[in-house]
Amino acid sequence: KHDNVNVITYRVEVEDACYQRTFFSFCRRNILQWVHGMMHSSRVTLPAAFEVAEIDNLAFLIANMLERLISHNDKIPLSPESLTRFHSRAVPNISVLDYLRRIIKWTKVEKSCLLLTLHYVDQICARMPLFTLSSLTCHRFIIASITVCSKGLCDSFCTNALYARVGGIPVTELNVLEREFLRAIDWRLTCTREVLQEYYVNLVRADSSGRFVLAGAESEVEDSDMDSVSSRSSSPMDEQARHRPTFSLLGNREPSTILIDTATLAPQVSQGPTIEQNMAFAALQQLLRKPP
Repeated sequence: KHDNVNVITYRVEVEDACYQRTFFSFCRRNILQWVHGMMHSSRVTLPAAFEVAEIDNLAFLIANMLERLISHNDKIPLSPESLTRFHSRAVPNISVLDYLRRIIKWTKVEKSCLLLTLHYVDQICARMPLFTLSSLTCHRFIIASITVCSKGLCDSFCTNALYARVGGIPVTELNVLEREFLRAIDWRLTCTREVLQEYYVNLVRADSSGRFVLAGAESEVEDSDMDSVSSRSSSPMDEQARHRPTFSLLGNREPSTILIDTATLAPQVSQGPTIEQNMAFAALQQLLRKPP
């Protein structure tokens, strides 16, 4: 009689444990399916060609990549020889996305000019190894890039006075940045449409928000299924840590980390800091030491 009680109790415990395992497995599967469904339902399908994409979506993708790049490069210690005309004395109090939207609103910049900004980052990083796009350089770099590109490639463009006002800097400073920018890229303002398209495609693939998918690529997203749920939780730094602290939207090309042919470039020879750089660095260090 006592043994029968033990057998009955054991069976109940085993059945209860099996039920719990089945129930938790059922819940986990349904939660993952719900998260996966929410991700798919919130995705925005972008056209395959960058020319017909909405400019606000393009600005979001560019800002997303630049902000991840900035968060990586801000960890690099600043040195006197790395100071450029693009360095601000303080971090601007406007995000990269809001800055791009402000430029788009008031200057009606072309989509190709936005994508060419990425190409110019690659060019300058290849020619000037010490240059990094950081929170101190990004905004000035963007407004200089948009100014130069619009004036060089577009049929209609704004005056430097308007670009400077939109960018939040004096027009005299924009004039200096414009000359420095052209010197840094060796006056090479253009690239092929195929290169811009490759930037666009890789921007969508590298987007950390998971909001966007290219038209015709939905089947590839479905194949990844639950793996995409766990991959979105990883930090953008995990991706950026695999590259050097410049810019890369390369995709699968190896071993180069940029989309331009480095054989056609003439990298600047690394030299010691100039007197002007040392003075600017000392002033910047003194400014950073001051209490807020």
